[in-house]
Amino acid sequence: MRFSTQEERAAVTERKAFLPYHVPSIGEDEIKEVADTLRSGWITTGEKTHRFESEFARYTGAGYAVALNSCTAAMHLALVAAGVGEGDEIITTPYTFAATAAVAIWLKAKPVFVDIDGRSFNINCDLIEAAITKKTRAIMPVHIGGHPCDMDSIMKISSQHNLTVIEDAAHALASEYKGKMIGSIGDMTAFSFYATKNITTGEGGMLTTDNEEFASRVRKLSLHGLSKDAWKRYGASGSWYYEIEEPGFKDNLSDIMASLGIHQLKRLDEFQAIRQKYAGIYNREFSGLDAVGIPHVDGDVTHNWHLYIIQLKLERLLIDRAEFIEALRQMNIGASVHFIPLHMHPYYARTFGYKPDDFPNAKYVYERAVSLPLYPAMTEDDVADVVKSVKYIADKYAR
Repeated sequence: MRFSTQEERAAVTERKAFLPYHVPSIGEDEIKEVADTLRSGWITTGEKTHRFESEFARYTGAGYAVALNSCTAAMHLALVAAGVGEGDEIITTPYTFAATAAVAIWLKAKPVFVDIDGRSFNINCDLIEAAITKKTRAIMPVHIGGHPCDMDSIMKISSQHNLTVIEDAAHALASEYKGKMIGSIGDMTAFSFYATKNITTGEGGMLTTDNEEFASRVRKLSLHGLSKDAWKRYGASGSWYYEIEEPGFKDNLSDIMASLGIHQLKRLDEFQAIRQKYAGIYNREFSGLDAVGIPHVDGDVTHNWHLYIIQLKLERLLIDRAEFIEALRQMNIGASVHFIPLHMHPYYARTFGYKPDDFPNAKYVYERAVSLPLYPAMTEDDVADVVKSVKYIADKYAR
């Protein structure tokens, strides 16, 4: 979609520079800490990584935290620690990123999809039990956009069927469910520090748990299954000797990345206050639009607003979702889509025989979803420009 004239676009917003969908907030403290690490002579997993783990566990209320190189690694190692293997099944949602199901497939297990609740976009807990078989070993709920899943129902079902709950909390750092921080509820919880997340280490992740055995196993698996990591081998009181206790992986987080995480975590409450403020502006400004649905938030949760996903009411528009995003781009506003449901991708259709309508809520939500910019590096003027642009497009192309 294109505006008729430059004057038409300028009448809505005077933006001369493109507003990216996301820009990370990296401060001087992060830069100084990274520089200190680079000068220290120790740049891989060491004291700063362990400090980050300790502070992260304290923030989330978890007994243990293990720093890893991605949320994907955290979910993968969690499944291994839980004993998931060939022929097993894990229950999750198709409305998620590639990693959630891929980690099960790597272990020759089968991801079993359950459709979503059309309001929260999270797994529909009323459908979980019907998907459980003798092969089911775990449930992997995904807290989409930062809105927590119904964890009471999930934990109750898992207890009744002796299943492990591994939360995909890539979006959910600082989210709360009934007063409990995400990261302190399920058996294991995986977080992401990718560049677009609420805090970032560039790449990186964390696994939290209250189970010492799980934490110890994941830590060992993340470093080739060795009995001692490099920090213990090469420190002043270390020994060169180690033993391979089981075949592991190379999934550890470096001190360079942890240096970012230490200070990003300190700023998280500040970041969240800004996200809450901007989400409030969006909610207020969009709530009266006929063609735009604002995000639903359950009354017993704290949403961290990792994503702000509007739902287009296509029956009230003359354009589709792709054209809506293109119109935003023409007005110098970046946007994204979360997510293309997994069952609609070629691999899953080919391998498991899925058809687009097999999970109708996931398909319906996807076809109407637009993720708008929402991050601390934005200014209130940026937010106002997004609001003006969305309102203008919704009005210009109203059916």
